[in-house]
Amino acid sequence: MGALATAVRTRRDHHLRLEQARHTTDELFRILNDDAFYERPIAERHRVIFYLGHLETFDWNLLGERAFGLKRFNRSFDQLFAFGIDPVGGGLPTDTPADWPTRREIAAYNQQLRDALDRGIEEALGHPQEGHPQLLAMLDTAIEHRLMHAETLAYMFHRLPFDKKRREPVEAAWRGGPRVAHLLVDIPAGFATLGMADNNDFAWDNERGLNRVFVPEFSIENHNVTNRQFMHFVQHGGYHERALWSAEGWKWREENAVEYPAFWNRRGNVWTYRGMFSEHPLPMDQPVYVSHAEASAYAKWLGRKLPTEEQFHRAAYGVPNSSEERSYPWGEDAPDSRFGNFNFANWDPEPCGSHPEGASAFGVQDLVGNGWEWTRTVFAPFRGFAAMPFYPGYSANFFDGKHYVMKGGSPRTAACMLRRSFRNWFQPHYPYVYATFRCVEE
Repeated sequence: MGALATAVRTRRDHHLRLEQARHTTDELFRILNDDAFYERPIAERHRVIFYLGHLETFDWNLLGERAFGLKRFNRSFDQLFAFGIDPVGGGLPTDTPADWPTRREIAAYNQQLRDALDRGIEEALGHPQEGHPQLLAMLDTAIEHRLMHAETLAYMFHRLPFDKKRREPVEAAWRGGPRVAHLLVDIPAGFATLGMADNNDFAWDNERGLNRVFVPEFSIENHNVTNRQFMHFVQHGGYHERALWSAEGWKWREENAVEYPAFWNRRGNVWTYRGMFSEHPLPMDQPVYVSHAEASAYAKWLGRKLPTEEQFHRAAYGVPNSSEERSYPWGEDAPDSRFGNFNFANWDPEPCGSHPEGASAFGVQDLVGNGWEWTRTVFAPFRGFAAMPFYPGYSANFFDGKHYVMKGGSPRTAACMLRRSFRNWFQPHYPYVYATFRCVEE
């Protein structure tokens, strides 16, 4: 196949992937009842209606003029739906439902944007040697940005009352799980490779720069901390033991009256778990979802620590008695359901140890999928960091010492973002993320 035909096929593949990502988010919005769109299920975030416009606006602002020379036709919407909210500082939003356009207006705007961009992409297919030199990277950016929102919107929708959501699928994740032994696994000293080389593969700017680092020996838990294990922390007064918490974490806990994980509910002496579509008895063998502050306090309670980003990499991708590293914990096979709970397979976590085929070479399980994993590494650039020229604020705006790296992936993480170099991050007092943890001893 000639270079021209290959270029056409590559652009067409990207267009197909964009259409598939659109389908994913379209289906996500369909689980909401009509009266849910103007709700604000998480106080620090925009109302749901913002995100209905934001996904298309992001693609338009990224590609419309820059890649295809298209003229704007609704500048006010282009600006209104441009930027989300990071819940660090700035106070809570004060807008009302009446401040937002109607769903019909947004739907018409969205369709006009999609039609215009689709025509631009189709025209570009006919001229693969012309056009913006970074078109493919921009299409990858649009695709992964949308798929990221397919996950973070699930965090928001999880907080909505059940009667605001119309879909009630069979929730297979609530089945019983295997009886697993929670052990410490010794990881010998060795090297870990963080980041990605500058090649033609797509990566976000914070992934760029190949960094090979030496990791001293340590021990890590072979499974994530479960609801059962975290219950011991709750029952032994961990939320009221000041010495376990950082100053900022204790302030957050007190100001918000945090007594247990945000996904738990207590009704008298009965503990329940808030799933996406219904409430269940607390599933003791599933990984606990908590904030970084809660995970750090638990680790300190045990006399342990959260892993560093380097330690996570070593345990997940290293190979005993070898300098080689795997692309995924399980090896080189592409992600599929044998190896973990990811790629929108479930709305909620499965019991720990449900995917033994996904274990790393050291026998550590569930390192990818079933819940992002907190590290104690502050989100910062790798050596040689350079911001994306068409999205300069993607990472740089969060190099503020207030965010921590998460690795792995959750049940709602797209397969394309399970690559070894991918880095997620959140601030430590945001309890709504599908994030779990495991501890290390050094």
